[in-house]
Amino acid sequence: MKEKVVRIALIGNPNTGKTSLFNHLTGLNQKVGNFPGVTVDKVVGKCKLTKDTFAEIIDLPGTYSLYPKSLDEQVVFQSLSNPSSEDFPDLVILVLETVNLKRGLFLLTQVSDLGMPVVAVLNEMPVLQGHDIPEVDSELLATEMGVPVYRINARTGKGIPALKEGLLSKPHPNKVIFGRPKILESIIPAIRIRFRLDNDFLAVQYIHQFEHLPFLSNEDKQLIRTLIKQHGLDLDEIKALETLHRYEVINERIGSFISDPPHKENTLTDKIDSIITHKVWGYLIFLLVLFITFQAIFSLASYPMDLIDQGMSHAIGWIKSWMPPGPFTNLVTEGLIAGIGGVVMFIPQIALLFMFVSLLEESGYMARVMFIMDAVMRKVGLNGRSVVPLMSGVACAVPAIMSARTIDNWLDRAITIFVTPLMSCSARIPVYAILIALVVPSTSVLGLFNLQGVVLMGLYLLGFLAAVASAWVLSKILKQKGKSVFVMELPDYRVPRWQNVGISIVEKVKTFVFEAGKIIVAISIVLWFLASYGPGEHMEKASSYVAALPEMQGASEEELGKAINAYQLEHSYAGTFGKFIEPAIAPLGFDWKIGVALITSFAAREVFVGTMGTIYSIGADDENTQSLKERMQAEINPETGESRYTVAVAFSLMVFYAFALQCMSTVAVVYREMKSWVWPIAQVVYMSSLAYLSSLLVYQLFK
Repeated sequence: MKEKVVRIALIGNPNTGKTSLFNHLTGLNQKVGNFPGVTVDKVVGKCKLTKDTFAEIIDLPGTYSLYPKSLDEQVVFQSLSNPSSEDFPDLVILVLETVNLKRGLFLLTQVSDLGMPVVAVLNEMPVLQGHDIPEVDSELLATEMGVPVYRINARTGKGIPALKEGLLSKPHPNKVIFGRPKILESIIPAIRIRFRLDNDFLAVQYIHQFEHLPFLSNEDKQLIRTLIKQHGLDLDEIKALETLHRYEVINERIGSFISDPPHKENTLTDKIDSIITHKVWGYLIFLLVLFITFQAIFSLASYPMDLIDQGMSHAIGWIKSWMPPGPFTNLVTEGLIAGIGGVVMFIPQIALLFMFVSLLEESGYMARVMFIMDAVMRKVGLNGRSVVPLMSGVACAVPAIMSARTIDNWLDRAITIFVTPLMSCSARIPVYAILIALVVPSTSVLGLFNLQGVVLMGLYLLGFLAAVASAWVLSKILKQKGKSVFVMELPDYRVPRWQNVGISIVEKVKTFVFEAGKIIVAISIVLWFLASYGPGEHMEKASSYVAALPEMQGASEEELGKAINAYQLEHSYAGTFGKFIEPAIAPLGFDWKIGVALITSFAAREVFVGTMGTIYSIGADDENTQSLKERMQAEINPETGESRYTVAVAFSLMVFYAFALQCMSTVAVVYREMKSWVWPIAQVVYMSSLAYLSSLLVYQLFK
């Protein structure tokens, strides 16, 4: 039998447990795409309801109303407004929270008035003890609001089976709350006929939001503009009247199904916030949280990383001894495995980073960070909402830039997008980790802190300071009229749900590995070819030429072999190109090998380690099981006779990667968000110049 698919839209206010419910229903069966006609990401998951029935659940952005205040909130109504669309949902699940029920009911009445089948979910959110939690009679709530209501606990999964059963039953008819306002009685019939709508409130929404509906033609939009002008409608006044009417209805009915407990002063959340959001202690605690995070990234991840690194090296040696010598064997070992292994070994660190970020979001602490950082952001011309993209940039700049849609002010949003790539993302971790391991000893500071973790935190703070300073300069150049306003609700503290944390880690790491893997496989193959073959007769005559050198007379067979490999690599296509750009990067302490890695890194930063793995594997002995770190440590600077990767070179390279915009995906998403090439081109020029000059300064100071 052909399986039946029910398309379900999942909506609700922010911080109501919507994501937890989505994860419970779909588990790891999720994928990320784009909503039709817009750049906002959507997460879609599949949920099995019966043997032959599946639900395709679309997790829509959190919103308080169908009237959007930001770009991502526009998606909610757009998804519910086009009945002829293939993506139009068959059912809506609306998540309510007992603590802020009235605000959730406002959104429920709007969605219900659209005439769509709605199932309300009353999430019993787990909060810290001492909070005022009202008692809600779900049966009376269902009767008063005209929709089926299911009690769940999105943290424990309580009530989820009953909800799944309820999704298969036919919801009862919705009660109309707002309907057809008298002031719009003359225009609604024309809108309904024109767009073949069977619902008055949907026609009202078309009147309010036609400019934001991508499926309407310019002719359609002009018709609505003309009707509004002909009838002299004040849309803001109509919207305000609708809001007042809805809350009047909610206030009349809410007393029948909710009983508020006596208000408690100084709840545990209030007591914690008195410290967490303190104007002094708040910042110190935030720095401490960051410090612990980066200490853990280095200390806890070092053991599995070393095992993976050594395992990949042994695998290369084993494959070389098992497969017959030849170009194909070299391609597999020196190209694919060496390149991919350079990224795979950093999975433990990346997983730890995403774990800490997810824990901060799940607990409610991330919202406090936005609150306390608002004062800092305002001094550089931004506001607290800019902290969301900046903090998200620690994971990846692409979704971080897209999250800037929550910023209402256009200039604040543009500046935030411009400086967000300066935040050190997870793709930089492989670069930082290998270079720190080369030159920074794994010793303790004050008997407590790992020195490598201290350096890693310093690099992240460097990126943040650069972003803030750049935003301040831009705000002075691009002066705006008036000031933006930052208003947000602080959610209650909650014990993080480990299933959400686990799903977040798996999904983010999977995305990182597979997205980077595609690029690395392609670049590793090309790079292996460029490093194994070269122009002219240098490659064929390398053996005779090197053997005739005076310094090689009397050399052992092993020494002669290494010299021949080095000569061939230097005169390969990759070496020739590296030598061409070497004069430009030599003042930074870089040689031609690093130059090749810099160029390939412009596809994606994490390719640096894969490139170095490929370069240093070329010509390695079949029995060579050295790790990449060991091979880089053994690299000698022929001019000085000392190690190539000195403290000066390593820190110069780290600073370069901290500032340079080496990510084509970021360039593409900036263009997509800003609808202009001016901003991404300006970013590339500015960040590349900043990276070069900063790297030059660091190298000259340390050498």
